[in-house]
Amino acid sequence: MAMTELSTPKTTSSFLNSSSRLSLSSKLHLSNQFRHLLLLPPLHTTSNSKISCSVSQNNQAPVAVQDNGSVKTKKECYGVFCLTYDLKAEEETKSWKKMINIAVSGAAGMISNHLLFKLASGSVFGPDQPIALKLLGSERSIQALEGVAMELEDSLFPLLREVDIGTDPYEVFQDVEWALLIGAKPRGPGMERAALLDINGQIFAEQGKALNAVASPNVPCSGESLQHQNFHALTRLDENRAKCQLALKAGVFYDKVSNMTIWGNHSTTQVPDFLNARINGRPVKEVITDHKWLEEGFTESVQKRGGLLIQKWGRSSAASTAVSIVDAIKSLVTPTPEGDWFSTGVYTNGNPYGIAEDLVFSMPCRSTGDGDYELVKDVEFDDYLRNRIAKSEAELLAEKKCVAHLTGDGIAFCDLGPVDTMLPGEV
Repeated sequence: MAMTELSTPKTTSSFLNSSSRLSLSSKLHLSNQFRHLLLLPPLHTTSNSKISCSVSQNNQAPVAVQDNGSVKTKKECYGVFCLTYDLKAEEETKSWKKMINIAVSGAAGMISNHLLFKLASGSVFGPDQPIALKLLGSERSIQALEGVAMELEDSLFPLLREVDIGTDPYEVFQDVEWALLIGAKPRGPGMERAALLDINGQIFAEQGKALNAVASPNVPCSGESLQHQNFHALTRLDENRAKCQLALKAGVFYDKVSNMTIWGNHSTTQVPDFLNARINGRPVKEVITDHKWLEEGFTESVQKRGGLLIQKWGRSSAASTAVSIVDAIKSLVTPTPEGDWFSTGVYTNGNPYGIAEDLVFSMPCRSTGDGDYELVKDVEFDDYLRNRIAKSEAELLAEKKCVAHLTGDGIAFCDLGPVDTMLPGEV
C-alpha cells in the first residue's frame, strides 16, 4: 500500500505509481506503546450514567444522557457507536488491550466493503484488541457511507467500539494510529499515466497533510513529521498471486511457498522474485525446472492477473485485495516465521541493495511483531534479477519527476508518453 508525504511535500512521489491505488500508514514503532495497551479504553462517563438507545426516524444518533440532565453528543459518530459505554471499576477486564483508532479512506468502496468487517471481527489485530473505525468518504458517497455504518451496527462486533464517518480528512484522521488509504481515482480507458499520477498525487498529498496535522501523537515523529518508515505501499496482493502461480506450477498447496519477494512498484514492471523463493524449503529453480516459464510465463501471469480477473469477473479485484491488506498488516503485528520474509513497499533510504534513495520500493522485510520491520540482507541476485529491478527502479524515478510540483522538487516534467494505463482486460 502506498501513501503520501506528511511533513514537507518531499515524500509524496514514491507512492504514486500509476496503477497503485492503495495506501497504508501504520503506527510502526508501536514497541512499548503497543505492548502496554492492555486494558479497555478510558472511561468517558460517570459510573452511574444512563444510556438512551432509541434511534429517531431522522437517523440522528442516540446520545448518552447523564444524571445531571446534561446531554453528551458526538457529532461525527454514527448510530449506536455514539453511545458512551461506561464500566464500573470492578467490571473492567484485563484481557483486552486499549482501543486503537483506524482510519480508512474510500470507505464506501468495494475493497472497504470486505476489509472493514475483517477489521471489526478481530481477525486482523486480534481477539483482544478493541478498535474505533474512522471512515472517510466524499460528498457523493456520504449516504453509502452511512449504509456501511448501518451494516457494521447490525453485525454486533463486540470489538468495534466506535465508528465515525465524514468527508473532511482533518476531522476523520484525528488521533488515528493506522490509516488505510484506499480511496483514489481508478484508471480509465485511454488515461495517460501523467494525468493519473497528478490526480492521485493531489489526493494523497492532501490526506498526508491531514495525517501530519492531526494523527495520534503516539505515532513516532521526527521533528514535526511522521517518520518515513511508517509508510507502506501495498504489494502483498502481487506476492499472494505469485505464490499461487508457483504452487500451481509445482503441484503443491500454496502454504508450501515461502520467501517470495515482489521488487519494485505495483505495475507492469514489478519483479516477482523466483530466485530467492522457496517451495517446501527448496529453491524454486530446483523444484520447477522449466526456467523459461519462470522468466517469462511466471512473471507475465503475475503482472496480468488483475486484468484477467476483470475479463472473467467484470470488475477489478476487491475481496482478494482486502485479504492482502489484512495480510500486510498482520505481517507487521505478528513475528515473521523463522527464515521467511514478506514484501512491502517501503522507503529505500539506507537499503543494502543499491536501489536509489527517496523512493518507496517493494523489498523483502521481516518483523518481530511490534509494528516495525527490517530489510532482509541475505538475498541472492543474478543478472536477470538485477536487470529487472533496475527497470522497475527507472520507472519509479520517471514517475517521481511527474509529480515534482507536489513533492517540493520543482517543476514537474513527465516523459512517460501517452501510455494507456489500462491493463489487458480492463475495459
